[in-house]
Amino acid sequence: MKKILTLSTALTAVGFAAAAQEVTVMSWGGSYTVSQVEAYHKPFTAQTGIKVVSVDADNPATPIKAMVEAGNVTIDVADVEYADAIRLCDEGLLEEIDPSILPPAPDGTPATEDFLPGALTDCAVASIVFSTVFAYDTTKFPEGPTTMADFFDIEKFPGKRGMRKGAKANLEMALMADGVPADEVYAVLETDEGVSRAFVMLDKIKGSTIWWEAGAQPPQLLADGEVSMTTAYNGRIFAAQVAESKPFAIVWDGQVYEYDLFVIPKGAPNLDNALEFVKFSTDTQRLADQAKWISYGPGRKSSGALVGLYQDGKTEMGPHMPTSAENLTNALASSYEFWVDRDSELNERFNAWLAQ
Repeated sequence: MKKILTLSTALTAVGFAAAAQEVTVMSWGGSYTVSQVEAYHKPFTAQTGIKVVSVDADNPATPIKAMVEAGNVTIDVADVEYADAIRLCDEGLLEEIDPSILPPAPDGTPATEDFLPGALTDCAVASIVFSTVFAYDTTKFPEGPTTMADFFDIEKFPGKRGMRKGAKANLEMALMADGVPADEVYAVLETDEGVSRAFVMLDKIKGSTIWWEAGAQPPQLLADGEVSMTTAYNGRIFAAQVAESKPFAIVWDGQVYEYDLFVIPKGAPNLDNALEFVKFSTDTQRLADQAKWISYGPGRKSSGALVGLYQDGKTEMGPHMPTSAENLTNALASSYEFWVDRDSELNERFNAWLAQ
């Protein structure tokens, strides 16, 4: 009997160890998650034996607060936007990540010097630079819109519009369409008059707009002909253009770019594995590898030189990046300081405006 119990205990221990060897990563779905699976998940499992469970959400920042406050955290790593990473960290909902554990660049440069400015925070490590742009169907507009003002001009460029359902990026784009220079947008938005001015611009297209909530929706809206133009994450449009040969074009004027970052919710069930995953996925080679799958710029300086061709072996990725010099002519860096302070207030106003 003792022998049976010992064997049973041993099997239980083995089973527990096996079950513990996984990490659950929450991201945004679609072509973005595919790029992470190929660049991070598969090679991480191959090197460590730790299984990566991939789950998606329209915005991974949303469930973190509920999970942590309920004491029922079921994910280990989440991919979130910059302002959300700062806010969640300030609220004590994230584990801190010591930057000294992150791998150095291949030439030995410490991670703290190799990541782009602001890409490391107390609780988050940036992986990519992405952008919210607008795109259109070239079969509907062969001559094409060229400016953010064109997106808001229904008479000159008729048809439905698609926009993300929320205040962020929409208010900035509305002001740029109304003639506010990119480097003055947040100074204007800091005032009540500036916010009202942005909503007046949104009023012009409100009745012609379909509001999207998940990143996979805007390219689908274009493909289905439900809209003639839509705001979108630039990588999603790139994937539709290149991988699916859709007749879409991106207008970079007025783009709003920022970081996406990995965070670890407080109380993550597999904390050690989560830290290993973040370390592995944000090294120089992995961040460069992701750019082989989607047109988001890597968050490390040393990765830049390793970015080359898309997975098709012929498409140069450089010109498709938000940070390409040609695409930065009239671009706006999203202000996390602004959105950490104003996110709740402006989204409440946005939702009230939407309901009118």
